[in-house]
Amino acid sequence: MTISKEAIDHLFTHARTANGFLDKPVPQSLLKEIYEIAKMGPTSMNTQPARYVFLTTPEAKSRLMPALSPGNVDKTQSAPVSVIIATDKQFFEHMPTVFPNNPNAKGLFEGNAALAAGTASRNGTLSGAYFMIAARALGLDCGPMSGFDPVKVDAEFFPDGRYSTNFIVNLGYGDTSKLFGRNPRLSFEQAAQVL
Repeated sequence: MTISKEAIDHLFTHARTANGFLDKPVPQSLLKEIYEIAKMGPTSMNTQPARYVFLTTPEAKSRLMPALSPGNVDKTQSAPVSVIIATDKQFFEHMPTVFPNNPNAKGLFEGNAALAAGTASRNGTLSGAYFMIAARALGLDCGPMSGFDPVKVDAEFFPDGRYSTNFIVNLGYGDTSKLFGRNPRLSFEQAAQVL
């Protein structure tokens, strides 16, 4: 099956980072649908270490504001939903369920902190990317951010230390008047090697 050029344009070529949002709500059912699609993206040994915290009320988002860089405050306030994409450091507790074909999978990570941390970081980030592609496919605009203090976010939302914040994505229907000009991308020759 080949995906259409229109779909590629929608997901990548014409898609933009949203810097402001229309005052249009995002239903919880759509958030669940995004997750149901994104969870199907591949992760190493099906680890699925990403966790999602959906901030949908002014009260919930006010808890996030002190951790944001000043340039991210207005766009986050305008977003109907802000999503903390976090990583579960103890993801391996679910291995008997998510990877039943290897009864020793949990032990591989449980006894190797470096392997667990690396696996969680890589695959949690992959899952966050799948999440954004799923959101775009369902008609939402995304504003991913790394301009925040992760220590403050973790202290506020994950005080037990099990989860750690990877990045934050604002979701909604983008306000095109707030878009910045598209910045250049590296060429194939600058970014790739064929060996």
